[in-house]
Amino acid sequence: MAGLNGGGTSVIVRLEIHKELVTFGKIATAIGDAGGDIVAVDVTRASKTTTTRDITVSVSDPEHTETITNVLKSLPGVRVINVSDQTFLMHLGGKIEVTPKMPIKNRDDLSRVYTPGVARVCMAIHEDPSKAHSLTIKRNTVAVVSDGTAVLGLGNIGPVAAMPVMEGKAMLFKQMAGVDAFPICLDTQDTEEIIRTVKAIAPAFGGINLEDISSPRCFEIEERLINELDIPVFHDDQHGTAVVILAGLLNAVKLVGKQLESCKVVITGIGAAGIACTKMLLSAGVTNVIGVDRQGAIVRGETYTNSAWDWYASNTNPNLEAGMLSDVIAGADIFIGLSGPGVLKAEDVKRMATDPIVFAMANPTPEITPEEAEPYVRVMATGRSDYPNQINNVLCFPGIFRGVLDCRASKITQEMKLAAAKAIAAVVSEDELNEYYIIPSVFNHAVVEKVREAVMEAAYESGVARRRTQRDTQDAHHE
Repeated sequence: MAGLNGGGTSVIVRLEIHKELVTFGKIATAIGDAGGDIVAVDVTRASKTTTTRDITVSVSDPEHTETITNVLKSLPGVRVINVSDQTFLMHLGGKIEVTPKMPIKNRDDLSRVYTPGVARVCMAIHEDPSKAHSLTIKRNTVAVVSDGTAVLGLGNIGPVAAMPVMEGKAMLFKQMAGVDAFPICLDTQDTEEIIRTVKAIAPAFGGINLEDISSPRCFEIEERLINELDIPVFHDDQHGTAVVILAGLLNAVKLVGKQLESCKVVITGIGAAGIACTKMLLSAGVTNVIGVDRQGAIVRGETYTNSAWDWYASNTNPNLEAGMLSDVIAGADIFIGLSGPGVLKAEDVKRMATDPIVFAMANPTPEITPEEAEPYVRVMATGRSDYPNQINNVLCFPGIFRGVLDCRASKITQEMKLAAAKAIAAVVSEDELNEYYIIPSVFNHAVVEKVREAVMEAAYESGVARRRTQRDTQDAHHE
């Protein structure tokens, strides 16, 4: 789950300084008095009366940057030309590019990669479309598709503003798993048009990663595309979140000596991620899951305008517990928050079962902060990078797509998701497992390969893999 939080950073402030009106010493003092720490100073232009300098200043957050900027603007003889932080600088010109795998050095090379030689390759694919997987980029490409309606915690900001997130996702695909991913931001929120567009572009891709599409539209879009395409379709906000949460829970219950199947689980926020997480827990054998939204616990027998909640009511809350979160939290072994800040109170945690497990996933402010929960919880996880046990989808989607592309799976089954969760959990060894380390780091290089292997194995068992592995080929040869 992508977060909005961030620790200290640095900004570059470009100033035009009139030498006769102000000294650099006064500027440095003003920055220091405002709590800034000057890291570097570079002169970019100089004349007899003025100098232009880039001053790199360490700051704590965007508000701190604004404070320092306002202080500098108030100084006589100082003109603030521009303020750029490291994040914005990294986005200049976008974060990804397309590069050829081989140089075109002469006419012979040109004739092979383009006309006339390429015509033979086109006809080979025309006669046998399956050859596209070996003769084009399709074998290693994923479309990261969004309509910009549910971006991070920002909401419906539109497709253009969603581009930086989709570019970042493409970077992670490439760096973590060697997958070539492309951001596809669609200027429509019409369900049918999105489905039609994705189907139309599908020939170029080996998989579709749906991203930041609002609920409940995302359910129909994903389900239809899964049924109407022959390549894997994966809504990461749903299933990536569910996979990584389950991975963390598998290790958390092991740590506290409980069986996941017998735990009482309370989930707040029954949207896309909440429903997918519930389905994942049910698949893992959990029988007592209670979903809570703004209206209270979802209970069988009630009438809901959201059709997804009708399914939820029919498949959860076996004891028909009713009321708000504070009513149903009593005796719960596990709390999973996929809602908003401050939803869970310390008094609620006190009423949970012995050795409670709390996954507070709301970003940037969780349902309860680790500081508030610490006296009462045994294991705590959040979606933030500045606390232990970060639940991050980066642990899931690179490995899953690497696996499905390598075995040419037609879809991603529930068994494959369960296999991915168990593989992520298994990266944390028995010796490493503790309250502050139940989930591996996103930079642990073992994660992608473990998930890839587990997903491929499950794909073959599920009957959705269409490419034999090298091991299968060797086994068949020996027989």
